[in-house]
Amino acid sequence: MRNINAVLTFSIATLATGFLVGACGDSSTPNSAANNGSSATPASNSTTTSSAKGLKIGSLLPSTGDLASVGQQMLGSVPLLVDTVNACGGVNGEPVTLVQVDDQTDPRAGAAGMTKLATLDKVAGVVGSFASSVSSAAVSIATPNKVMLVSPGSTSPIFTEKAQKGDFKGFWARTAPPDTYQALALAQFARKKGFKRVSTVVINNDYGVGFEKAFVQTFEKLGGTIVNKDKPVRYDAKAQTFDTEAAAAFAGKPDAVLAVLYAETGSLFLKAAYQQGVAKGVQILLTDGVKSPTFPEQVGKDSDGKYILTGAIGTVPGSNGKALEAFNKLWKDKKGGAPGEYAPQAWDAAALLTLAAQAAKENTGVGIASKIREVADGPGTEVTDVCEGLKLLKDGKKINYQGASGNVDVDANGDVVGVYDVWTVGDDGKIKVIDKVTPK
Repeated sequence: MRNINAVLTFSIATLATGFLVGACGDSSTPNSAANNGSSATPASNSTTTSSAKGLKIGSLLPSTGDLASVGQQMLGSVPLLVDTVNACGGVNGEPVTLVQVDDQTDPRAGAAGMTKLATLDKVAGVVGSFASSVSSAAVSIATPNKVMLVSPGSTSPIFTEKAQKGDFKGFWARTAPPDTYQALALAQFARKKGFKRVSTVVINNDYGVGFEKAFVQTFEKLGGTIVNKDKPVRYDAKAQTFDTEAAAAFAGKPDAVLAVLYAETGSLFLKAAYQQGVAKGVQILLTDGVKSPTFPEQVGKDSDGKYILTGAIGTVPGSNGKALEAFNKLWKDKKGGAPGEYAPQAWDAAALLTLAAQAAKENTGVGIASKIREVADGPGTEVTDVCEGLKLLKDGKKINYQGASGNVDVDANGDVVGVYDVWTVGDDGKIKVIDKVTPK
């Protein structure tokens, strides 16, 4: 985690520019005002009618940057939740206000955006971020400002470790399980498939290195060998060429290569491996950072017109919550089609913020932090409908929220346990789920 004073100094320095970018955004379209340049200034826009008394929350998610193809799939969830809550009376008798910020998959932009949300917008809670590196920067600002941060997708084990040390003071939770579980599930799956010798290549940040560490430990315990354990391949998040990394990752004739990547840079890495011919006959194992419908197209096709990624296998936190069917129906009715990856987790993150504020009977981060575990995993009435939960809480009853992504039983470290989808890329370049695994 970077030094908080440095983050705050940089963030405050960028805010003036941030306001100019935000002012140009469409005030009613959730995905507007995306900044595709190299600036670390966040673009933000309010999507609901503001209420001076009501609960104000923010979202800090990537509509641009290395994770945009995945991040854009969840962007509609938070405003959909806010609209749903406001249609049934809001929280504590007032409408909920939402302020959205594009974190650009960049820790600097995330820090600047979190500073704006906490100190100027004065939100009580934030749904975000997605990239673990961005959440690390954001939570450093959220915690001292007493803003509750609930991530729908930051899965690095480092957050568990820091929560255990008390670094977050209760102002951190997530609705996607940590990579200790996903790495366990993928390692078990790899051994089940008969892979004995595996190499690793990861993006050099909290997400990649944390996943690598958990996978290596588990795979070795299961009797497997990590071919490049003494020389792990970790690529820079800003890299644009990957010839050296590709050669190193596939050296030593592994049965499979675990590639923990982000979509933009990951597609370049896999192209480099194909062009060098080193990936031929080697199983590619992928994770949630690249699971988007457009990723196989990003990686491209071979000289015969076949998708390079055909046959690749990956895992991603799945959704099997009691509220999933209703969420999917609402999404189809309001937006058409089906929600993408992490959309259920983003819905649940926003739901927990509103329910906890109602349980606390105050629209503050302190209030939300004090009640979020109670509404997520309390002894009260099980509810899948957010409006029903708000009504019960208003009447002084206790609830146990059952989400769309899962039961979202948030523990003392802010973690949840989940199920994982196993996915593969077909001959047509389309991604399809072929199995579900629960780590044991």
